[in-house]
Amino acid sequence: MTTDPRIGEFRTSDDLTLRYYSWGEVGELPPVLLLHGFAVHARSNWEDPGVVAALLGHGRHVVALDARGHGASDRPHDPARYGEVRMARDVTELIDVLGVGEVHLAGYSMGAVVALLATAADRRVTRLVTGGVGAGVVEVGGLDRRAIPTELVTAALNAEDPADAPAQAAGFRLLADAVGADRQALVAQLTAAFRGPMPLADIRVPFLVLAGSEDPLAVRPEVLADAVAGAELSVLPGDHLTVVRDPRFAAAVAAFLSARDKRG
Repeated sequence: MTTDPRIGEFRTSDDLTLRYYSWGEVGELPPVLLLHGFAVHARSNWEDPGVVAALLGHGRHVVALDARGHGASDRPHDPARYGEVRMARDVTELIDVLGVGEVHLAGYSMGAVVALLATAADRRVTRLVTGGVGAGVVEVGGLDRRAIPTELVTAALNAEDPADAPAQAAGFRLLADAVGADRQALVAQLTAAFRGPMPLADIRVPFLVLAGSEDPLAVRPEVLADAVAGAELSVLPGDHLTVVRDPRFAAAVAAFLSARDKRG
């Protein structure tokens, strides 16, 4: 269990209002900034599975952002307002708002792609964890569209009756409905999704790749780990939806981000 978060918001440079949540107090280590996956929101991705509590147990100050189009943040329907490159800029602008010199960053699925782009572009990110992604980041430049094609997810979100959603993407529709997502905002993000190449050579911070052994969106995670000098890899039992709820996932995120060495 965690205490209720403090709630903040900021206006982006393209005039959207984004909401974020924070727990704990600023300590010796940098704040941890958490970026959630597609269709969900900050609290469902990070607080409910116990990741926030695990980080607080390490004495960390934790901030979790509702991405544009998700949660309590603004949800425009224009694809021009979306894409992980734009979301990475939101991360940079939030770091500006927080007024800190460095942050540690963790991202899951869509949030992992955003986290990689933000880390490559912003030297204030000094330690990184990604979950829910694997070889697709290297081979197709983002989420692995080979596993679940974008057009099937779009069809599932657009279906008037959830029962008509394509079976391969029905889980995304169920997830979106469960959290009260704006399905047209999600379709706009899918339209604008990043398609690489990913600037992995620009990532020079301690980096942990976390993946579920049965996650079709994170197959061969060693390909991603091998593409970044010094990256570490941890594979846990579970698929895309279940691995993040394994207590070992939360423990791994908290331990890696709270480790101390000469680089991070």
